[in-house]
Amino acid sequence: MDTREAAERFVRVWERGWTAHDVDALLDLYAGDCVHRSMPFREPHRGRAELAAYLRRSFERERVTDVRFSPPVVGQDGIAVAEFRVLSEEDGAPSTLAGCVFVRFDADGLAVETRDYWHDADGHREPEDKLFLL
Repeated sequence: MDTREAAERFVRVWERGWTAHDVDALLDLYAGDCVHRSMPFREPHRGRAELAAYLRRSFERERVTDVRFSPPVVGQDGIAVAEFRVLSEEDGAPSTLAGCVFVRFDADGLAVETRDYWHDADGHREPEDKLFLL
């Protein structure tokens, strides 16, 4: 699978999977020995089991109302990046999460390494200009 095809599949499945909290669908995007970093200085989640535990904890208190990903930007050596924005409620309070994900894919189109950078804000918010740079 080429990187563009893998990246487009990745953002499509993440949009649906995050909205539905479908951990199994999300895990299907990752290699068994994947490494996921949620923010650059946190300990990584190594392998699908650790990633699944992280996702389940993250989704526990969250009720998602809207998830959007930008079209991915594809680089060299199996790397792609995409922006995302999530409107949700946590413990009944509206919040917005916005950030980007960097992904390295293997030859089978599975994510072997991902790194997220994100920020959250109270309330449902949109950027001042347009939602994504692309």
